[in-house]
Amino acid sequence: MFQTVKEWFWLERFWLPPTIKWSDLDDRDGLTFPKASHLYAIIPFAFLLLIIRYFFENFVATPLAIAFGIRKTARKIIPNSILENFFKASTQRPSHDDIYGLAKKSNLTERQVERWFRIRRNQERPCRLKKFQEACWRFTVYFLINIAGIAFLYDKPWAYDLWQVWVDYPRQPLLPSQYWYYIIEMSFYCSLLLSVGSDVKRKDFLANVIHHLAALSLMGFSWCANYIRGGTLVMFVHDVADIWLESAKMFSYAGWKKTCNGLFFIFSLVFFISRFIIYPFWILHCTIILPLHYLNPFFPYILLNLQLILLQILHLYWGYLILKMLNRCIFMENMQDVRSDDEEEEEVEDEEEEAKNPESKDIKCVKNGFGDSRPLTHNGQHSR
Repeated sequence: MFQTVKEWFWLERFWLPPTIKWSDLDDRDGLTFPKASHLYAIIPFAFLLLIIRYFFENFVATPLAIAFGIRKTARKIIPNSILENFFKASTQRPSHDDIYGLAKKSNLTERQVERWFRIRRNQERPCRLKKFQEACWRFTVYFLINIAGIAFLYDKPWAYDLWQVWVDYPRQPLLPSQYWYYIIEMSFYCSLLLSVGSDVKRKDFLANVIHHLAALSLMGFSWCANYIRGGTLVMFVHDVADIWLESAKMFSYAGWKKTCNGLFFIFSLVFFISRFIIYPFWILHCTIILPLHYLNPFFPYILLNLQLILLQILHLYWGYLILKMLNRCIFMENMQDVRSDDEEEEEVEDEEEEAKNPESKDIKCVKNGFGDSRPLTHNGQHSR
């Protein structure tokens, strides 16, 4: 049964142009051709990257964060079983009626209940240190991958003449640089998928998962169909902007707003040039139009281009988010990742309100029948 499915899956008419057979891609005369079995190395390398990431975040990113003045803030909260049970069993954002009822049950003011829930929600959100660690790790990997991409592509003729991508296709031997470029890139995306449960979740969480799956599917399929030359160009165009984004995040978490804004403007420029000019008008033209001069459309040609178009749709979504962030930066003078939870905004709003109304900060209230000289204690317990 398994052998039958395997033979059907690897039918030559699915993967190769007409007149080409798998035997034409057998290793010979010192030349190596891509094989699906080569991709087995991705799994151990992905786990190796997770191990390296653990040590990097703890022994490189954390000291760097401390040098930038980022600490792991402990958000303290006064324990309250009534509010805690409601927080876990009902909702993290109670309505006005819920707050009124909880204030009566817990012998607190409505303002104190609102503040308790705000701090409690912030405890569920990742701290700046964790965000900095993740951004620092991704910046380092993207930086190294970009250096590798430049080293692997600078002397390749198809990096300058896109017609060379299809010369002698699919009888194009695999170069060692292409092998390692693919393995490193796919292992990194695989490690991101493995760590998605523990990483900081943002509003574009689903889009990121789709992107990682599409990227792995695209790279794996292009490997098996020997679209290696075009694949390396696609990877490089997608990686070149990411180092600027991750560096901007690092400085944002460190509070270096001007540096963050400058890096984000560079990222936006590189992103829109690479994803909305180079990618559709050079890369997609290379993968959709140019191969028709050499061969008739076949299954990998159709599937790979559908995935490349899916990536372009994701580019439109991320471009929309970037424009929102640019709008906030230019007109509101507040650069913040629109994908993140608004924890800091809530805290600032809370502090500003307390500054305008200082008596609300202390636990003094005439509302529940106590005089100004007698502080209200929590949970109905009088102070000793």
